[in-house]
Amino acid sequence: MLFDMDGTLVDTEHLWWQAVTEVAEGLGYRVTDADLPEVLGRPVAHTAGHLRRAAGPGVPQARIAGDLDAAFVAKVTAEVRPRPGALRLLAELRAAAVPVALVTASPRRVVEVVLRTLGERWFTLTVAAEDTVRTKPAPDPYLTAAERLGVAPGDCVAVEDSPLGVDSARAAGCPVVAVPSTVAIARAPGIMVLPSLEQVDLVLLSAFAAAPA
Repeated sequence: MLFDMDGTLVDTEHLWWQAVTEVAEGLGYRVTDADLPEVLGRPVAHTAGHLRRAAGPGVPQARIAGDLDAAFVAKVTAEVRPRPGALRLLAELRAAAVPVALVTASPRRVVEVVLRTLGERWFTLTVAAEDTVRTKPAPDPYLTAAERLGVAPGDCVAVEDSPLGVDSARAAGCPVVAVPSTVAIARAPGIMVLPSLEQVDLVLLSAFAAAPA
């Protein structure tokens, strides 16, 4: 099992949006729904580049990225909650001895903060933004996780909440359980869309993994 983190296992997408909104306001720019594709599911560097282009070149992109990272870490530290059904599903997978990887576009610093709430014991390994040259929506994070687990991507099931994350997992060859958090995800071959992790259990995952892609 390969789990995305933000918006999938923990309710952090709104915190990321708050951080982006605050940093953008400091640059004199107001984010709207039109900015969502450049913000949700994107790594810090990508969103920082988007804000620099939108607000003008007055502030270096590296400084914007640093401000975004600091604002997001502060918010996650103060308020991070597991998504409904997340801990129950992780416990079920652990009891069944299913290897589980955390695969995220967030930096390692944020992962460490989140794992203090979720618990590191659930995960065989973690793949953060710094661990691959390209991050989501490229397939690299999921390919890396599967390689480190010693399995083929097609023998894994990925769990995602965003279209970009789904694109990343599907490009790697993983079947995907999609639990949308903010943006709708279209049904397609190899993608099961559910409203909540509360609907996911080992029986469903086994049947989905065995079904033709």
